[in-house]
Amino acid sequence: MQKTGAALARFALEQLGVTHTFGIPGVHNTELYDELNASAKIQPVLVTHECGAAFMADAFSRTGSSIGTLVIVPAAGVTHAASGIGEAGLDGIPMLIVSGGIHSQSGRRYQLHDIDQHSLLAPLVKASFRIESHAEVIPTFYRAYRIATSGEPGPVFVELPYNIGNFLGEVEEMQPFAATSASVPLDRALLREAARALVAARKPGLFLGWGALPARDELVQMAELLDAPACTTLQGLSAFPGNHPLHTGMGFGAYAVPAAEHAFADCDCLLAVGTRFAEIPTGSYSMPVPGNLIHLDINSAVFNANYPVALALLGDSEQLVPALLEEVRALRSEPANSDLPARIAKDKQSYQREWLRHDSGNRVNPAEFCRVLRDSLEDEAIVVADDGNHTFLLAELLPIHGKSGFISPSDFNAMGYCVPAMIGAKLANPQRRVVGVVGDGALRMTGLELLTASSLKLGVALFVFNDGELSQIAQAQEIPYNRKTCSVLPGLQLKALAEATGAAYLDLDDNAQCASVIARALEYEDRPVLVNVHVDYSKRTRFTEGVVKATLKRFTPRDKVRVVSRALWRRVTG
Repeated sequence: MQKTGAALARFALEQLGVTHTFGIPGVHNTELYDELNASAKIQPVLVTHECGAAFMADAFSRTGSSIGTLVIVPAAGVTHAASGIGEAGLDGIPMLIVSGGIHSQSGRRYQLHDIDQHSLLAPLVKASFRIESHAEVIPTFYRAYRIATSGEPGPVFVELPYNIGNFLGEVEEMQPFAATSASVPLDRALLREAARALVAARKPGLFLGWGALPARDELVQMAELLDAPACTTLQGLSAFPGNHPLHTGMGFGAYAVPAAEHAFADCDCLLAVGTRFAEIPTGSYSMPVPGNLIHLDINSAVFNANYPVALALLGDSEQLVPALLEEVRALRSEPANSDLPARIAKDKQSYQREWLRHDSGNRVNPAEFCRVLRDSLEDEAIVVADDGNHTFLLAELLPIHGKSGFISPSDFNAMGYCVPAMIGAKLANPQRRVVGVVGDGALRMTGLELLTASSLKLGVALFVFNDGELSQIAQAQEIPYNRKTCSVLPGLQLKALAEATGAAYLDLDDNAQCASVIARALEYEDRPVLVNVHVDYSKRTRFTEGVVKATLKRFTPRDKVRVVSRALWRRVTG
């Protein structure tokens, strides 16, 4: 039969269960966009910038049941989308990136968009393919999907050249997609050894990352059986219910909130699931990980990367954690009773009171904002954060109750994530409430995607923590330099931005307005609302203070003296 490559690509995407694509059409993919427009199963979403498209696809995959998919132009579309592709790549998020490509048989050089896209994306993707014939289109898409979703997930790139995508070619059949599943045989002896170590420990603990999400319920049971505190990474904040009595917060150690620092003091056996012990969740590698570390992960490369492992359990948490729980139950059938939950609750209440007592003047205290927002949200609501000071405020002050209830940029740490990610999350979960918190600096990068939210009539609430600075960097500059270089922002008229993009607008000026303004913001069902939160950042998070100290400790004595001396001198001289 005669089919265009675009028609074959549409068929493959429909077979794979793709429901939305994100991107901007161009001359190289007009035929594919025409096919998507005719599809009864796929909605192509027009964005304002391909960077936003990639963040939407990332959030769609993180929170939804089908894979986030980009359909973008070659060259500039790829470089624009690279931040979101890199975020998915480092965070282990499946994504399909479909790009047009130059005419592969024209015999001409220096064609429009003529670059080596595969070399450009090599460090960011799990695999990349350049389709050479019409017969390759459907099998290539299926192979790309399997790679993106198997093992440690990640993005996969497919280039569909102009002459294949837009022109007719001969294919024998359009084969349906057949899903496959691969289960790894369990090493029962190793699981029993891990269970014995956990049960024998005097003070076991759980450290959970994004990879722990599929086993969330079993990990709750594990913590209860072991009477063990549970903390998470930033990316894994929803891997354990924030309202559970054994939940302590993000990480543990001097950079973590008191509930985590105290509950994990003298931890003698740590079960780490789905985490790479990366820089952020370990407080710049200051986490006091015990020697008896049981590390469970789908990627063997993470074992012993930053902390030595006593036992390595290689595999998917969805398969391994229930099996490990079974072994633990064979050794301990009833949960131990202790005062640990009461001590955790007391530390949490004390830390919140400390924040609420902080005088924020005529601005909004972040703790009061988080308290009211948490009380106003359903357990299953999705909170989307960006990269900045607000990220760690939310991690410390806003418990996440539901599964996949919190997403933010993590290891790649790209600013500009929140606004487009809200859109991806809402499209993937139309029945769940989606709210975002973004700094006024990150908003400038992708804030125009509010226009995309308006065009789709999405009822999402965006809270802008507005303080006129790139506050996380400004605080990092202020401590050693007593300067704020290029981190003080020129004024942005947020009301004008809301009006320009079709969003509603609200002001949140002080603590007294929190309840009424947040309630009004959550009433919008068919358009986005931008809430200008005049936030007070004068009190630093435990994370910021802890990371500064941890980083300074790793300096050589000479550099440490130089940094401290300069900081003291500038405090004196101004």
